[in-house]
Amino acid sequence: MAQVKATIVYYSATGTIEQMAERLAEAAGKAGAEVRLRHVAETAPTDAIEENEQWQEHRDDVADTPEPTPEDLTWADVVFFGTPTRFGASASQLQAFIDTLGPTWQAGGLADKVYAGFTSSQTEHGGQESTLLSLYQAIMHWGGILVTPGYTDPVKFQDGNPYGVSHVTGADNDAPLEDADLAALDHMAERAVRVAAKLAA
Repeated sequence: MAQVKATIVYYSATGTIEQMAERLAEAAGKAGAEVRLRHVAETAPTDAIEENEQWQEHRDDVADTPEPTPEDLTWADVVFFGTPTRFGASASQLQAFIDTLGPTWQAGGLADKVYAGFTSSQTEHGGQESTLLSLYQAIMHWGGILVTPGYTDPVKFQDGNPYGVSHVTGADNDAPLEDADLAALDHMAERAVRVAAKLAA
């Protein structure tokens, strides 16, 4: 059986989504997948970034991280999308990349793949579920196969999000990932890779 291929496409402003993406990459690798980790291009004005010390520091941290291309998605059997919550929807930086995928979609290159998402917000009811649901609208247009974690593992009753994985960063955007967050990311990665392997069999 061919090795499952997983691409993680994400946008991270201050580092939380980056940490979640790296954990997903690690878990998907342990589950047997070959993994590509891709950070979308920054589109915010330099002035806005420089006004936020966390944002500026993180820009420097991810400066050498490869940016995604449509080929990263056509290559993959599993695609994970990660984004902070922006008014209950995906960050514009991630959406800008998604908006370039029209030709790939028209060619059928995005269909019949496994997809799942992850997000973060400052507050517990800050739009995490609506962010994931809005993200999944594009995937449904593509003919993708949503493999959300649901309540398929006891950890989901701890993190409480059947739509994907989410994290509350707190008012200062610095609350660390907790054990339940890490376990939820591991579970989502393992489940998505396992389902993709079954589809490819």
